Amino acid sequence: MSAIGLGEIIYNLRKKIQDIKLELDELGEPISDMPELITSANLLRSNEYLSKISKKQSELLFAYDQYSKALEDMITVIFDIQNDLKNLLKEQSHLISDRKSTRKSPVSKNKRKPPRKSSKK
Repeated sequence: MSAIGLGEIIYNLRKKIQDIKLELDELGEPISDMPELITSANLLRSNEYLSKISKKQSELLFAYDQYSKALEDMITVIFDIQNDLKNLLKEQSHLISDRKSTRKSPVSKNKRKPPRKSSKK
């Protein structure tokens, strides 16, 4: 089963999502304008901050996309296993019912031929 590695993929993606969220939290809130700086410098700082936030949010969205696809793959594998188990149970119950019907065959223990007597004299 090649899908066994899905657990590791999901774990790594979850870790990546947590790391990106931590990086976003570290960026904090936008730096407020400083009156002593000119307007263009404040706009540059604000633009730089917004660029970093936008980049991290894009990374986060991409990681969530990969994570959800990995979960969908895992669910598909689980449903396949569930279907296989259901089919196995059907086969097992069919075999059990076949065994019961062969045990109830028309030849009973009482209708056996009696043992032969040896003719030694």
